[in-house]
Amino acid sequence: MEGSKKLLNTILSCADDALTGIVTCNPGLQLLQGHRVALRSDLENVEGKVALISGGGSGHEPAHAGYIGRGMLTGVVAGAVFTSPAVGSILAAIRTVRQAGAVGTLLIVKNYTGDRLNFGLALEQAQAEGAVVQMVVIGDDSAFTTKKKAGRRGLCGTVLIHKVAGALAEEGVGLNEIVRKVTAIAASMGTLGVSVSPCSVPGSRPTFQLAADELELGLGIHGEAGVRRMKMMPADKIVRVMLDHMTNPSSASHVPLKPGASVVLMVNNLGGLSCLELSIVAGSAVHCLENRGIHIARAFVGSFMTALEMAGVSLTLLLVDDELLNLIDSKTTAVAWSQCTRASVSHKRRERIAPEKYPEEEKFVPRGVPASPQMRLVLDTVCSTLLNLQDKLNELDRSAGDGDCGSTHARAARAIQEWLSITPLPEHPSQLLSTLAKLLLEKMGGSSGA
Repeated sequence: MEGSKKLLNTILSCADDALTGIVTCNPGLQLLQGHRVALRSDLENVEGKVALISGGGSGHEPAHAGYIGRGMLTGVVAGAVFTSPAVGSILAAIRTVRQAGAVGTLLIVKNYTGDRLNFGLALEQAQAEGAVVQMVVIGDDSAFTTKKKAGRRGLCGTVLIHKVAGALAEEGVGLNEIVRKVTAIAASMGTLGVSVSPCSVPGSRPTFQLAADELELGLGIHGEAGVRRMKMMPADKIVRVMLDHMTNPSSASHVPLKPGASVVLMVNNLGGLSCLELSIVAGSAVHCLENRGIHIARAFVGSFMTALEMAGVSLTLLLVDDELLNLIDSKTTAVAWSQCTRASVSHKRRERIAPEKYPEEEKFVPRGVPASPQMRLVLDTVCSTLLNLQDKLNELDRSAGDGDCGSTHARAARAIQEWLSITPLPEHPSQLLSTLAKLLLEKMGGSSGA
């Protein structure tokens, strides 16, 4: 099986082209000549403060370059797709921020072997040159119930560490204190992903295979294996399974969530999920957590750390207090974070009462014309016929339009069936037809409904 089609120039240049594209469209960024490194354009403003450098393989956009800016990262080092960056480029980034006057540098690294090795080697070389550099390794994966030798994988929760560390650095907090705080924060955080389809690295086959009726729980952002495969189920149930798994006290990687806790929730599109599905999952997650007595201090929904075109979603939970919330709320110029909300979503009124219908003028209705005993049978037959023809009508409509004709008429049929089950038929045909017309205008939708 061939890899999926992608809009590239060449497979070899795609990581460079992607980073160049981000920088080209964002005046707040600049490239470091000769390296796959992006930096703040206003690098002079890092003087006297701690610089933050992160990075890793490409293919996780908007991570990592989307989080460069005042109040977040100083720079990022990008590798090829799903591949750790080179030691030489990481070292060049450290040297550049040091030259710009940074009083120390913090490397924020996701827990993958390649990233730990390459950033770790660059750290040692920089320290040998006299640079003040430290590294924090983030592992927020809540998939595995027993401790793994390699530790927990670094996932979308790393973005929250970018935000918190960036806020502290902007306030002028020292390197040791930033390391202490973000290490403690990372310990009260967890992320879990689920996917219904794989992704494929440019030029390669899909990273794994899933049957049409399967989903995978707990997979990594490079398509690494999860903890189990399940049959497809409604989104509400998928979210419940995810949250149960993430908060199970018997799991070594669980988030210690108790009723009354306050959390930040991130609902992250892994790349190929439609916005419609993402909104459904986000709503399910909020309701599920609130039903457990959890206060959702912030809900961030969008694409924060993707896995190319993987159709999936991850949920991140971070336990927060007011001090931590202030750091998360602090301003940043990073383009991938700029639209995030700064308000709690719990205990908010989510519905407004619809206006009452205006009373209709009494119409003249002829008397003495009883309802036809055949009419209910006719309507039942029409409705069942439309429901049986749903797939056929959709198939015909796909040849001429958007393929929803059968679904639209099935919606009308179900509305009429529901109405018939609770309402006696009007006595006069004009009443019946008028009532049916209003019912379809309200329930059917589409051009057919109108």
